[in-house]
Amino acid sequence: MQVSDHSYLTYCTNIHPGENWSAHFAQLKQYVPAVKKEVSPDKPFGIGLRLSNTASLELSKEAALEEFKAWLKEQDCYVFTMNGFPYGGFHHTVVKDHVHTPDWTSSERVFYTSRLFRLLASLLPEGIEGGISTAPLSYKLWHVRCESEKEAIMETTTLHILQIVEQLVRIKRSGGPSMHLDVEPEPDGMMENTQEFLDWYLHYLLPLGIPSLEDKFGMSAEEAATAIKTHVQLCYDVCHFALVYESAEDVLKQLQQHGLKVGKLQISAALKALLPAEATAREQVINAFREFNEPTYLHQVIARKADGFLHYPDLPQALEDAANPAVKEWRSHFHVPVFVDSYGVLSSTRSDIENVLQLQRKQPFTQHLEVETYTWDVLPAELKLPMDRSVSRELLWVLQQLELPAL
Repeated sequence: MQVSDHSYLTYCTNIHPGENWSAHFAQLKQYVPAVKKEVSPDKPFGIGLRLSNTASLELSKEAALEEFKAWLKEQDCYVFTMNGFPYGGFHHTVVKDHVHTPDWTSSERVFYTSRLFRLLASLLPEGIEGGISTAPLSYKLWHVRCESEKEAIMETTTLHILQIVEQLVRIKRSGGPSMHLDVEPEPDGMMENTQEFLDWYLHYLLPLGIPSLEDKFGMSAEEAATAIKTHVQLCYDVCHFALVYESAEDVLKQLQQHGLKVGKLQISAALKALLPAEATAREQVINAFREFNEPTYLHQVIARKADGFLHYPDLPQALEDAANPAVKEWRSHFHVPVFVDSYGVLSSTRSDIENVLQLQRKQPFTQHLEVETYTWDVLPAELKLPMDRSVSRELLWVLQQLELPAL
């Protein structure tokens, strides 16, 4: 839904299962009208669409796409952003590090993302820019940690992303919509914090991209840099940046220093807790985290020490090191409901969301806001509500934080 002159709020449909188009479309038909009735009954409602590779192939067929467009019109809905991070199965299967498969070293990731942009260009309402969030190049733990291999991976993935940039330049030059690829840092991704995003952008994307666009489109170096900054932006997942203990003020300040943009703000919360020194109290906290140790998704843990941080690739590894006396705090990658800040002895990073939304309200830095709590199926039973009520409650809470009614 539109929440200001040039910004839009939605939720990501990766919350709904369905890895083929017919199954996912059935979920949209079941839940989107109910959510719209609660949060935007009299105004158009924007959808943050997630399509698997299989679903994107099926929706690309003319009959399916026209049927979807007709349904959107009938329901007074539209699509303005997509989640292109998970390529394959995302529900009722073990996802874990396979969420990065295929990564940006592969042509399959390029073909998939290119197809999503063709679909988005066809679905976007006139006058609205579109964005697709994507994986942070690859997964660090798949690769030998040596400089030569990192260099090869960074160059290969960047050249593949530049194929998408060229596609987006052509679409815009031919009179189509302005769209951007929104790269999403995540713990243990090849980019997991602001500095790594900037290092990639300044040392690989711009140096490789500027001469390529100069050659292929006859641009000046300045025009090429502007095109890249228009078509490749940051997906700021609040959960992910809270996990690496970065404040919104610092992230935005660093981006602004280099003229880079936030293409999408993904509104999500992580679990966190201080680990007391006293044994019984500490065990209570650890046992609470055990309740969230489920086998579907990665739940990376970043632990804070007095002199730095420890990274655990998943919650089981952190639980094995629970007695480590140097650790003072855990933050775990588990997208919990954004409207809850306390889970017994655990809490969430909801305050990070409140802070970033206050900044957005005072001086908007992105046009796309998307709630992304995709873990409803694997949450402890006491946290579950009917799906449409859960989604509506999250969107209404965000509107309250923005202190804006839907326009």
